[in-house]
Amino acid sequence: MRVLIACEFSGVVRDAFIERGHHAVSCDLLASESSKGPHLQMDVLNALGDGRAWDLMIANPPCQFLNHAGVRWLYKDGRRWIKDAGGKVIGENPRNESRWVEMWNAAQFFLALRSACIPKIAVENSEMHPYSLELVGKSDQVINPWEYGHGESKATHLWLTGLPELVPTNIVAGREPRVHHASHGPNRWKERSRTLPGIAKAMAEQWG
Repeated sequence: MRVLIACEFSGVVRDAFIERGHHAVSCDLLASESSKGPHLQMDVLNALGDGRAWDLMIANPPCQFLNHAGVRWLYKDGRRWIKDAGGKVIGENPRNESRWVEMWNAAQFFLALRSACIPKIAVENSEMHPYSLELVGKSDQVINPWEYGHGESKATHLWLTGLPELVPTNIVAGREPRVHHASHGPNRWKERSRTLPGIAKAMAEQWG
């Protein structure tokens, strides 16, 4: 099977498919952290349109402008409604228009991946706020690391085309939101974006 892992620099998912005998390629604007398999350092939309015939794509587009944590940036003062001391709505804050544009652009990229001409597609993302969901639609499944051998919680939403829902492989104790509590810094987003090995293995075994 020819597998494209879109928006992946870690190589974790790609390598899990390679270990099962598939021709898997990762693609990201960043160089790959793993040298175990082929990597395209380019815009993944160009990889989709270069004549390659992919059987499966697993994509993890950026969530910065789509996820629930970013909703506060859509309006001035971090909230849509202005309320009085008693909690009654008395007005509406101005929109942060540049942030709405960023959200729209991110949604279009998400939808371009989801609608690619590939028979089997899984698009991953974190929990989205209602404004994003209006643009991309509701996910088909929500998974957590503790269902795949990792004792922590980090809800990942999956939008699936031509694929069954992932079945948990190793439910373990522990619900610590490790990534959420990670120290802030320039590389925090990298830690949040990496797919854990247990989930990657399940994808390769069940979707490959």
